[in-house]
Amino acid sequence: MTSSAAIGQPPTFIEVGQGNAARRIAVRARNGAAPGLFWLGGFNSDMQGTKALALDAWAAEHGRACVRFDYSGHGDSGGAFIDGTIGRWLEESVAVFEQFCAGPQVVIGSSMGGWMALLLAREVAKRPQRRSPLAGLVLIAPAPDFTEQLMWNGFSPEVKKEIESKGVWLRPSPYGDGDPYPITRALIEEGRNHLLLGSAIEVGCPVRILQGAQDPDVPWQHAFALAHRLPSDDVVLTMIQDGDHRLSRPQDIARILAAVAEIGSPAETP
Repeated sequence: MTSSAAIGQPPTFIEVGQGNAARRIAVRARNGAAPGLFWLGGFNSDMQGTKALALDAWAAEHGRACVRFDYSGHGDSGGAFIDGTIGRWLEESVAVFEQFCAGPQVVIGSSMGGWMALLLAREVAKRPQRRSPLAGLVLIAPAPDFTEQLMWNGFSPEVKKEIESKGVWLRPSPYGDGDPYPITRALIEEGRNHLLLGSAIEVGCPVRILQGAQDPDVPWQHAFALAHRLPSDDVVLTMIQDGDHRLSRPQDIARILAAVAEIGSPAETP
């Protein structure tokens, strides 16, 4: 179901969910060699960001498959951002992965996408027939459990009360156009069904983590806590001393692509 879609071409759409919960999800996929690249973006971002486009361009240059998509309420996809939850976005991630990926995949997750990548790895491991096994994970400022650890636990009593009583709080945003975005009670409460950092996280593949020491959104200690929960045989955490949360500078992109190339080298044929 992949195509040699160029960056400027319109996305393909699939429907995820049933009845009133159905969402129209935008996907951009190019075919090519395995291991393919599967991009999972961050909270309130989309597949047209600097890192996603850089990965797609790298895939095109190296003849590799690459799949990008927007969660519901993000980018070109349908649905409202305010209706989003971790479980809802995970359902979409799994659906796109299963429909568009073939053969081994390197999953690259940024911020919330890092949490999604870990949850996706767990879902893939449950399937007896693995059409697309994981060759590795590349996690960029990964934010597993962020709804609880980085949001709820850090909110003031006033903010918590507003979320509990009104069901939503408009959080100021330092990014993009600066418009505030909604943090809903459903996002917080449903996120508790997907928490990972309380026990070992078995992903069954190599993991590379890139973390900025100057990240104001996901503290570097969060990346260390994640690394501690992952199997120790092939996990590398790279701390970028002057790096921020986005890690979108040319030197950051180069590090990301190097990590993808390292763990996603096509298997040699005997």
